[in-house]
Amino acid sequence: MKLVKKCFLTFLAFSIILGFAVSAVPNAAAEGETAEMASPSYILTDSATGTVLLEKNADERRPMASVTKIMTMLITMEEVDKGNLSLSEKLYASANACAMGGSQIFLKENEEMDLKTLIKTVFVASANDSCVVIAERIAGSVEGFVNKMNERAKELGLENTHFENPHGLDTENHYSSARDLAVISRELLKHDIKEYTTIWQDTIRDGAFVLSNTNKLIRFYPDATGLKTGSTSKAGFCISATAKKGNLELIAVTLGAPTSKERFNDAKALLNYGFSKYKMLRLSDPENSAGEASVDYGKEKNVSVCPKEIKEQLISSDDKYEIETKTEIYPVKAPVKKGDTAGKMMFYKNGEEIDSVELVCGNDVMKKSYFDTVGDFLKGI
Repeated sequence: MKLVKKCFLTFLAFSIILGFAVSAVPNAAAEGETAEMASPSYILTDSATGTVLLEKNADERRPMASVTKIMTMLITMEEVDKGNLSLSEKLYASANACAMGGSQIFLKENEEMDLKTLIKTVFVASANDSCVVIAERIAGSVEGFVNKMNERAKELGLENTHFENPHGLDTENHYSSARDLAVISRELLKHDIKEYTTIWQDTIRDGAFVLSNTNKLIRFYPDATGLKTGSTSKAGFCISATAKKGNLELIAVTLGAPTSKERFNDAKALLNYGFSKYKMLRLSDPENSAGEASVDYGKEKNVSVCPKEIKEQLISSDDKYEIETKTEIYPVKAPVKKGDTAGKMMFYKNGEEIDSVELVCGNDVMKKSYFDTVGDFLKGI
């Protein structure tokens, strides 16, 4: 017993030295008990399916400070993907943008900066002035951009979210919930943002201005991938934290923690719980062949088929069952185009179908010409 006690005290001391120890109560959550964490509202989901793994007061409307910026960045990345914006485009700071308080990179009026750099300053340094520059470019005004934010929230089915600005500074009627912020975070993760969110330190203006990530998990939590912190006197300390181990990526949102350290500890506790209790099983991958389909009237007799998309199943780490796979591949008729449907793959758990994926052709196959047909006939003779 003394040896056990000694080992425990040694582990506890080592954790305190690291400065990021998860308290005894969050460890209780990892054992399946209710987590009495410092944050009054939180949620843990996986990014692939959106399944809720742990929550408390997740629908409570609360100010979220700069975690607001995940919606600002979602709209920005969607505009880039649509071709309405280019990462290399030069944007100019307005007087309005330069007047922003709080976190900023101290833009000067008419200062020029490309969009990619502005995005980096938002994710890493939580720059309010950069947010306004981007908002004005996309919608012509901050007000117009806020309308876009609220429209996007409605499209995502968010019932407890309303925006009044793109940066998160305290104002009336500006709120969200842990659940809604997890949904926005999941949507944002569909875009190429990790080259920004995983930066610990960087510089802008040819090295004259240093950026340090407000998300300390990026340095102190090995599997962290993002996403956004926030803090104001009204909101307390908030975070949408993301991390990935293997195929499993988690989103932990905590709102209203009394201190910055408690915010990070709570996020770590949630992530640790998720990684200890769940794993993501990959059912299908387009990179893996599922067999071959015969080709009628084709210059090639067969064509390789593969799953159309990745399919994954979130399972408990304690689950011992196996997933059974059944494949149906049927003949296709030339000409065949890459991506043409050629079958179906079904997945079963305990005899019950849990998911399925379409099988598609992996390459083109040309139709036989008249001369090919005659040639085949003569060969047969």
